[in-house]
Amino acid sequence: MDTRALPLASAAPSASSPAPAAPDRAARIDAVATEFEAVFLSQIVRGMSTGLGPDGLFGKEPFGSLLADEYARLLARAGGIGIADATRRELLRLQEAGR
Repeated sequence: MDTRALPLASAAPSASSPAPAAPDRAARIDAVATEFEAVFLSQIVRGMSTGLGPDGLFGKEPFGSLLADEYARLLARAGGIGIADATRRELLRLQEAGR
């Protein structure tokens, strides 16, 4: 088996590549902030089922955890608890300060 590293595309834009358009960047920030809140809410939702027995609140594994994750995503998309808004504001502030 060949163990040499394969070249990977750089995650950071190179000096020759143009910066993404502002609406595209804002949409990516919005998606990241919402997903961050969904991950946080997933931990809260999963914690609600601890101590409820082997089936928990959402059923047996692995589908119970998948259902909890999906509920968390739905909660985040519906407005969540404000974590996405705070994250979005902070990411935009940091982005503006970096210019």
